[in-house]
Amino acid sequence: MSHDHSSHERTSDERRSPLAEKTPFPDDLDERLRAQLTFLVEVDQLKTILRQSPLAATDRRENDAEHSWHLAMMVAVLAEHSDRPIDVGHTIQLVLLHDLVEIYAGDTPLYDAAAGTDQREREVAAADELFALLPSDQARRMRALWDEFEERRTPEARFAKAMDRLQPLLLNWMARGGTWRTPGVTADDVRAHKAVIGDASSSLWEAGRRLIDEGEARGWARSAEPTK
Repeated sequence: MSHDHSSHERTSDERRSPLAEKTPFPDDLDERLRAQLTFLVEVDQLKTILRQSPLAATDRRENDAEHSWHLAMMVAVLAEHSDRPIDVGHTIQLVLLHDLVEIYAGDTPLYDAAAGTDQREREVAAADELFALLPSDQARRMRALWDEFEERRTPEARFAKAMDRLQPLLLNWMARGGTWRTPGVTADDVRAHKAVIGDASSSLWEAGRRLIDEGEARGWARSAEPTK
């Protein structure tokens, strides 16, 4: 995907127009509800952000909204594998919020090092702009949840991040390689990027590593060249 970042380099005086302004809400709508609905319309754009991962069910790439839903489902199903007890509802909120900033910042492929150089800067700017659409109390709470995911200091955030890395691993397994076949990427690179799963769940990382090892054995991920 293209990484034209020019549209993201905005000052506070150059805020983009919210999507909801295309069909404005009635003037007599409650102000707080108007802000909430404006935000909810804005995040509908998550459905348009394509990721690199292929879907298991059909021959196309997934979008960010599908990815976020799948992570929420994974938290609900796999929470028992967390090495530390987690609040499932809180963790689901983390995974539902974590990629919303890509509406403005765009998707950054995991194995695209060049695109990742300014990822943090782009996503922080996007978070500043996006969450500001909400009423101030909700804006602070949701921004705090987004920051929690990024900082990975809580058991919930670490498990949320583990799901974020495990989900595409499953899709790539089903695709018999998928993004593991990215030119220049080796099975060792995949292991290195996925090892964060082990920060939250030793059993899920053991299973993930087993899939990567088997994928390498089947030729779905390239083995590193032996060092001389």
